[in-house]
Amino acid sequence: MTGTNRLGGRFAGIDVGGTFTDLLHYDSKAGQVRLAKVPTTQDNQADGVLAALDAASVDAAALDLIVHGTTTTTNAVLERRLCKTGLITTMGFRDVLELGRRTRPQAYGMSGQFRPLIPRDLRLEVPQRMLADGSEYRALDEHALRAALRQLRDEGCESLVIHFLHAYANPAHELRAGQIARDVWPEVNLTLGHALLSESREYERGVTAAVNASVQPLLRRYVERLADRLAARGYARDLLVMTGNGGMVSARIVAEEAAKTVMSGPASGVMAAAFTGRRAGIADLLTYDMGGTSTDVAMIRGADPAVSHEIEVEYAMPIHVPMVDVRTVGAGGGSIARVNAAGLLQVGPDSAGSTPGPICYGRGGTEPTIADANMVLGRMDPGKLNSISGDISIAAIRDSFAGKLGDPLGLDAQSAAAAVLRVANAKMADAVRMVSISLGEDPRDFALFAFGGAGPLHACAIARELGVPRVLVPARPGITNALGCIVADLRHDYVQTINTPLDECGMAAVHQAFAHQTEEGRRAIGREKVNIAELRVVHSVDMRFIGQTHLLRVPLPGPAPTREDLQQRFEDAYFKRFQVTLPEIRAALVNVNTSVIGRRPEVDLSLLIDADGRRNTLAEAQTGTRPVWFDDWIDTPIYWRDHLPAQATLTGPAIVEQMDCTLLLEPGDRAVQDADGNLIVTVAGQG
Repeated sequence: MTGTNRLGGRFAGIDVGGTFTDLLHYDSKAGQVRLAKVPTTQDNQADGVLAALDAASVDAAALDLIVHGTTTTTNAVLERRLCKTGLITTMGFRDVLELGRRTRPQAYGMSGQFRPLIPRDLRLEVPQRMLADGSEYRALDEHALRAALRQLRDEGCESLVIHFLHAYANPAHELRAGQIARDVWPEVNLTLGHALLSESREYERGVTAAVNASVQPLLRRYVERLADRLAARGYARDLLVMTGNGGMVSARIVAEEAAKTVMSGPASGVMAAAFTGRRAGIADLLTYDMGGTSTDVAMIRGADPAVSHEIEVEYAMPIHVPMVDVRTVGAGGGSIARVNAAGLLQVGPDSAGSTPGPICYGRGGTEPTIADANMVLGRMDPGKLNSISGDISIAAIRDSFAGKLGDPLGLDAQSAAAAVLRVANAKMADAVRMVSISLGEDPRDFALFAFGGAGPLHACAIARELGVPRVLVPARPGITNALGCIVADLRHDYVQTINTPLDECGMAAVHQAFAHQTEEGRRAIGREKVNIAELRVVHSVDMRFIGQTHLLRVPLPGPAPTREDLQQRFEDAYFKRFQVTLPEIRAALVNVNTSVIGRRPEVDLSLLIDADGRRNTLAEAQTGTRPVWFDDWIDTPIYWRDHLPAQATLTGPAIVEQMDCTLLLEPGDRAVQDADGNLIVTVAGQG
């Protein structure tokens, strides 16, 4: 199953974000890349996808493959725009989804609210019971099941979850209930809990199944509508959809496991970062994706992004399917700055969004934002913003900062704007710490990979805050997620629950589980109609000390570990994470995991910047100068990135502008351009 080393053909990666839909068209035959950035069409994302194809003059009929990242499921979950869904569960357990884990929305208070995905009147119970060892305690009452199915159907439910206790150990009752559901209710969108997530912990398994069922019809309708419209344009090949684990799956089957597409947008950016870093020789990265409403951060070790099975997208919303471990904070270019009731400057999480957006968008926005602060300080050029739709008055923006922030804080306009950036940068630096220090890693051992429309503008300041010595800015930061769609691998993840004390665990069964998962993954990738260059198999286990609830992922070098090897690796991982040893407590093996990854052929990233546009000298790439605030106003040279000569070297202060973003080099920072067009910045005072 080995293909060529270089990706051949015509490919389109299309990523739908909250503000923009980005397209990257890669044509290896012509040695050409085309880019497009168009407004996202919120009512029907398919319109924005087709508009991006038109903007790049891409003929869908000539494409060999389209890979699509969509926010359909993520937005539906976060905004609770979900399909009406019913649940059938074990007698006595209808309230598991509501009881949860006895946590609170606010850890130090009694405020906050929680609304379960499926309301109580649509959660029905039937007599049946499996025990944790997989034995049947009570047979499935099929008469009661049929009555419950008819009741939910008559209530107008569009989707159904069947979630029985301990189905991961023995799924016989869930499988039989699924057969009956198909007979009674053929048109229902059906999710069997064990089929989506075959591991212990009924609450997490139930929430994951509920998420899947609630978004399944939405995703199915969307991908079918998009596939039909692409077919009408002559596209006759498979449409692939990005998933949250950084892989992709055919649109024909993606709705069956719709929950796996949640957070696929951030995942595609992390995959692009891993690919870019590997080619640049920088395998350890902290990714920093700053967009219009939020900032996403993740950690990459050895060019492999961290994947977690325990992502909680919001309070009491754990989705336990494999996802790239991305953490999000409410700080983006549109984050609103205000003086709160305590008289302190607060930035975010409220956002001006794209409509009306920041004041500098010229769409009627009146609240000062991070983007406006950058405009006040000369860090952005009003004429270069993609979102501008009206006349912009810098004086009006300054007046807003002076009146709404400066007067209460005793600052002038530029000092207030500088304060906004300091607060925002500190907030984003904390998010980076969350994915590094909290996992036992030192951020100084990494480089910061800055992307998104606003990431390169803040990256050097954040790196300085963290002590990170280098910043890697890719050739096209604003369309990195679309690049992720092009370079993403095929990936299938498998989990099997063992949940046994390690000293009682039969290692032959563990080895057999790894072998079965590996074979399943190989077969799954073999069914995909996508050329791959390399097949990788990665094994790990989830372990804990008996009496604890938190699981720790332990990577393994192969599929046949010994009991002693597992014990030692778990103790080492536990000490690295928590700096404590617990020799008196027994360890338990909870899950065995296998990821089967089909690595796709290489993409030539040097095509992202047209070589014909490069200038011979740095002076020729300079478009002018303007005053920029760095604790004082400094006349700063402005460069157009597409015109930078090969292997250019820049020393800050400097601003590098391009179609999709702006890079700010602070005084003393030094940037060198590599063969792929990446700018690798050495942060002043850090390296």
